[in-house]
Amino acid sequence: MRYQPARWLGGDGEWAGHGQTIWPALYSRRFASDAPVYRRERWPTPDGDFIDVDWLVDSAGGRALAPPSAHVDAAASPAERPLLVLFHGLEGSSRSAYAEALADACAAAGWAFAVPHFRGCSGEVNLAPRAYHSGDFEEVGWILARLRERHAGPRLAVGVSLGGNALLRWAEEAGTQARALVRAIAAVSAPLDLMTSGLHLGQGFNRWVYTRMFLRTMKAKAALKLRQFPGLFDGERMRAARDLWQFDDVFTGPLHGFQGVAGPRDGDAARSAAMDGASVGLS
Repeated sequence: MRYQPARWLGGDGEWAGHGQTIWPALYSRRFASDAPVYRRERWPTPDGDFIDVDWLVDSAGGRALAPPSAHVDAAASPAERPLLVLFHGLEGSSRSAYAEALADACAAAGWAFAVPHFRGCSGEVNLAPRAYHSGDFEEVGWILARLRERHAGPRLAVGVSLGGNALLRWAEEAGTQARALVRAIAAVSAPLDLMTSGLHLGQGFNRWVYTRMFLRTMKAKAALKLRQFPGLFDGERMRAARDLWQFDDVFTGPLHGFQGVAGPRDGDAARSAAMDGASVGLS
């Protein structure tokens, strides 16, 4: 079925994507009553760093999670009910509009819901000389393996934007072994062609609105990282970056083993997180 947006969101025109991006973030109804309440866990990582995982527990008004829906075994314990894992987008968190909307939907269905934050996205600066990126499939795999140990029920994963890319890349790398960790995955608005998407974000309205918004927080985090590790990257080039391509070329790429934004990593040419013809072993 072909999706047809409402006329007041721009229809099929050039501005349709902007309306569907900006309106929900500013005005959509994210939850039925009170904002989701999370319980935070801090997990130490194998490289001496940490990530923060937010688990949905209740609402601010004391509304308990709903009883399981018709699709969930009523006798199942909380650890046996379906768990939806959200990998957020660039500079996202458990408080992103889409995260709170999914949390509310899971609460209504009696599902468990967890948001593992990429490095540095939970409100605290991470410890290692690294951040996160669209192909961060090793991190995704490690997180899903930990969740398998914690949650006996069915596990499903969804990634939004950057998180969708990382999730799809993990599924491609895992192949048929992916089904041991998750029952199903979904990607929402994942920029599968990273090169083209990055260049497009640096032009016109995209550059004026989205790029400025992203760089405001990304540059602040990068400056804190440089205080942690003086000389880690060229601070002047980072501060002078005017689009994500320039920022990634001086910060994201080199910190994660790439020779710049378009250079090779570990001897392999850089590529999109999800490739044409990639095989995902969940069927």
